[in-house]
Amino acid sequence: MFPAFFLDRSDSAHLPFAIRSISPTILRNGDTKMINKQKGFSLIELLIVVVIIGIIAAIAIPNLLSARRSANEGSAVSAMRVLHGAQMTYAATVGNGQYAGATSFSILALQELGTPGARIIDDSLDTGTKSGYTFVGIRTASTTTVPAQFAFSSVPTTTTGVTATGTRRFGISTDGVLKADTTLAQFGTLALVQSASAMTN
Repeated sequence: MFPAFFLDRSDSAHLPFAIRSISPTILRNGDTKMINKQKGFSLIELLIVVVIIGIIAAIAIPNLLSARRSANEGSAVSAMRVLHGAQMTYAATVGNGQYAGATSFSILALQELGTPGARIIDDSLDTGTKSGYTFVGIRTASTTTVPAQFAFSSVPTTTTGVTATGTRRFGISTDGVLKADTTLAQFGTLALVQSASAMTN
């Protein structure tokens, strides 16, 4: 049992903090019981916090996903320029005037540009997938009347839903002009890349 002066609230300012934080309850039989005053959040307060978090998430998450898609598209555009330059280097060196790849769209062009004999592009790009985009290439051999040509096509690895990695496809051919549209399927032929709309932004 605590001394009587502990029960005098006028003296509470002179008590240690740990004791002042305890409120005495006087029972009918004169005994004193010390109980702690504990405060917490009510259910309503917790629900309000959850609602606020939900609103913030609903606003922030779509913006974050949109920013990621834009970053992926920027990376794809950069990769297309790298591939164009790599083909030019390949033809001038190990290709002996011919470009890397097959006569139909595949990842063979990227694999040949990344082989130890060439090693013109990095290891991540020569797999055909980088930063949420899939890349394929095509070439035609030179003849006595027609020079060798090539093209690359790129589309998002995921094209639908909130996890979509991009909203546009890209293409580039021998002339080096970047093409872009919202058709999310690889170009089927070299001629389709050449005739596609040039990227405006």
